[in-house]
Amino acid sequence: MNPIAMNLLVYGPDMNDSVLSELAFIQEVGYQGVEIPVFNVDLAHWPTWKKEVDRLGLQPFACAIAGPAENLISPDPAVRAAGIAYLKGAVDVAAYLGSPYLSGPFHSALGVFTGAKATQQEIDCSIAGIREVADHAATKNITLCLEYLNRFESYLVSCADELYALVERINHPYVEIMFDTFHANIEEVSTANAIRRIAKRTPHIQLSESTRGILGEGQVNWPSVLQSIKGVNYSGWLVVEAFSEKLPAAHIWRKMFNSERELVEKSFRFIYGKW
Repeated sequence: MNPIAMNLLVYGPDMNDSVLSELAFIQEVGYQGVEIPVFNVDLAHWPTWKKEVDRLGLQPFACAIAGPAENLISPDPAVRAAGIAYLKGAVDVAAYLGSPYLSGPFHSALGVFTGAKATQQEIDCSIAGIREVADHAATKNITLCLEYLNRFESYLVSCADELYALVERINHPYVEIMFDTFHANIEEVSTANAIRRIAKRTPHIQLSESTRGILGEGQVNWPSVLQSIKGVNYSGWLVVEAFSEKLPAAHIWRKMFNSERELVEKSFRFIYGKW
């Protein structure tokens, strides 16, 4: 059985004491790790988090998301520089917490569009920016795991093949792929086949339902997805990712589950049972 982690964005973007207090419940349910969003790169914010994950024996993972002010493919060099600075700071937090990865769609900014497909200049800017961050990550032994989003959230890369091609062009030993079943459910002809095509560069996988709610209560073909993960001999973590109205960037405007604790518990039971 692959170890299972819970992504904490289900509680919203602010990693405050209220979220910190939920880690014990997550561990009690049976999760062995937590994926922590890093928007605050001030190391002074994180000692209590490190102490608690260490106390509970949870494996921490770090994820990051770039906004318009940190867009690596912006035409403004100051914005690109701000993006590189933010991501280097997030790498430092990941290293402090003990995460092996910094994962996310930070190759470009979430929700920023030009009205056209990505230009070669934008692709080149992303490659240059990620390489610079990866050089820093290498000094901390942190691997950057890039994620593609669906067409409604990103335009630089929006399917497995595009992201694989980008990572191949970046050509850095500390840059790999994170796969998210939510975006694949929208963009791929076959999620299972997409997993097989990119498996050799994918050390980290997020499991997310088509509704962003409780796993098993949407339209994702879980038997096919899980069989493909097993079929490629994936040995990494399975990270449950779900969102609620508490995360405005996810554009969820109706209640998809009764409580975060219900989602945490039911999603774990679903994956554990199916696996």
